Amino acid sequence: MSNEIKPSITYDCNMIHKKPLAEIELLLRHLSPHANKVETKNRQSLNYIAGGQHHCFLLHKGSVTLYRNIDGMVLNSESAPYLFGISTQLLEADYLYIRTQESSEVSVISIEEANKIIAKEDLWQSLSTLLIYTATRVYDHCTKISSLSSYEIICYQLFELMGEPEEIRNSVSIVSYIKSRTFLSRSSIMKILAQLKTGNYIVTDKGLLKAINNIPSRY
Repeated sequence: MSNEIKPSITYDCNMIHKKPLAEIELLLRHLSPHANKVETKNRQSLNYIAGGQHHCFLLHKGSVTLYRNIDGMVLNSESAPYLFGISTQLLEADYLYIRTQESSEVSVISIEEANKIIAKEDLWQSLSTLLIYTATRVYDHCTKISSLSSYEIICYQLFELMGEPEEIRNSVSIVSYIKSRTFLSRSSIMKILAQLKTGNYIVTDKGLLKAINNIPSRY
């Protein structure tokens, strides 16, 4: 990283602000009375398909991360309130799973029952808004890890981590967070992080991210 003054990277927080909270809460309000509470522990995995039946999970408190089964790649993470599983109901195989990242409150309902309630209560508009948001979040993540340079990918992931709940920021290292969400090697991540730290562009403590200070746009 040269000593020349470079423009800093700014993070677009619009996706976080566009989370359709009203629509999600409306769905939860109608589905929750018919769902069963799930006893969860920190970093507990939950599968969408169990006993040959598709399920969706209602996240009432805490945060959950979406993983790809084949390689453990993180595709998305969301904090409460949220619904997981509605968009995967046509999959024949269990390609994805979710994992709690902190103390969370989760309940489960079968997709069949959820669809009946959504139809009965005419919640299609709320459902479509949720699905659009979910698809956009996953697309946004995939775009950022496939079409950018390693430096840009790491910078965007730093901002993503900074936007996570404090409990997560204080429990997962920067390297682990970025590695689970990208195809980058541990050595390349650590090299760029070390240079960002030397330039005082990030503040860390025992591998945890504490602050971000005007990260340069070019490496």
